[in-house]
Order: sequence, then structure tokens, then C-alpha cells
Amino acid sequence: MSRRIQPQRTAKPVLEFADVERLCSRRYEREARQRGWLRIAGLDEAGRGSLFGPVVAAAVILSPTRRIVGLDDSKKINPERRFILAERIRLHALACAVAEIDASRIDAWNIYQASRQAMVAAISQLEPLPDFLLLDAVELDLPIEQKALIHGDMRSASIAAASILAKVERDRRMEEYDRLYPQYGLAQHKGYSTPEHLAALRQHGPTPLHRFSYAPVREARCWSTGATQNPLPLPEQPVASHPES
Repeated sequence: MSRRIQPQRTAKPVLEFADVERLCSRRYEREARQRGWLRIAGLDEAGRGSLFGPVVAAAVILSPTRRIVGLDDSKKINPERRFILAERIRLHALACAVAEIDASRIDAWNIYQASRQAMVAAISQLEPLPDFLLLDAVELDLPIEQKALIHGDMRSASIAAASILAKVERDRRMEEYDRLYPQYGLAQHKGYSTPEHLAALRQHGPTPLHRFSYAPVREARCWSTGATQNPLPLPEQPVASHPES
């Protein structure tokens, strides 16, 4: 007895929801507008993991009618492209601002609180002020409706725009500091704990603008491990003569 062979059906590939959410888009901005919010600001910071200098935050209110192509997590964009996008953001955004918190206050407060304070300072400079905030895995103590997104700089165009502005501004500051402290190579590593930076810390010790609450800076004292100091030549002292008795 013959059997009828049923054709095998190939399952269609399914794009997981988690992957869809990670695509940088204006989905969250649209959802906020559908709920009645009009001025949606994205916020992000740059420099949390750096051993040197300030943490910089940016706030951006994108225009709902002007799309900026190429917005994404600033760490995934090369420096030349970041600079171009930053110029377009400043030109076409409804409002944008940057603010920074210096190393001494990072040491006094901790980097998490310093980052939040930098974001609050950036928001205070926006004109008009936002009525809704999109943030990258952080919440602020402000009487403004807000939504925190894990990996927000990869999922929200507004947060991505803020991450780009913050990164470009902080890189510019590191290039300025590199002229002040050329022995550390700040223009190359931007203050992060690269082997070159750690070697410079061991050789030269930290500057006043390093973050002393970070272990690699604390451990790099004024003298490098194993450093020696040549003895200073001492002038010969004349031998006192005693009168003969």
C-alpha cells in the first residue's frame, strides 16, 4: 500500500522582539507623542569609565518633522562621522545642550550621581524645556515624565543624538587637556584605562584632574613603582681648624 508523502514545510525565520527593540528608531518618541507629550528630550553621557577629567552629558529634543539619518550609539560611529552628525544635530534639533561635572565632584559624589547631575544641568539649559525624558538606563529626580531604556542609545534616536553630542564634546575637551598634559596621551585614549595611560600614570603620577576615587589613579602615586632618585651632590664642607693648645 502506497503512502502519500506530505511536503515538508520550512519554518519562516522569526526576528525576535528583543532584536527589533534594539534597532535605533523614533518608536519611543512616537509613543510619547501619542500620549500627549510634545517636547521629548533624549539624554546620555560620555566619560563614565574614564580615569581623567569630567563626565559630559547632553540633552536633545529632536524635531518630529526633520529626520537625521545615521543616528546610533556614539561608540559604534567613527570620530569623523560623529562630528558630522553632531553638527547636523545642533543645526536641526529643536533644542540641545551639554553640561559637565568635573573630576573633583565625581570623587566627592561618585560617578553615578555625577552623571545624573550633569544630565540635570543639561536639561536646565534647554529652551524650550522638555515635558518628557528618554534616558539610557537611569532615572532623574525631576518632576518630568520619563522612561528609562536598557541600551537606550541603541534604541532611541533622541538618546543616540545625545550620546553623539556628549561624546564629541568630551573628545574636544580631552584634546584641550592633551595640550596641557601631553605626557599622558589624552587625545588618543580620552582618559580611559588603556595600557598607555596606565603606563603614563605609573611613570608620571596623576594630575589634579585625574579621578582619585578610581583605583588605578589611587594606586599611581607621585613616584612610579621602582623609581629611583639620584642623590643630589652636596657641597664640600670646610673642615674646622682647631687652634693648637
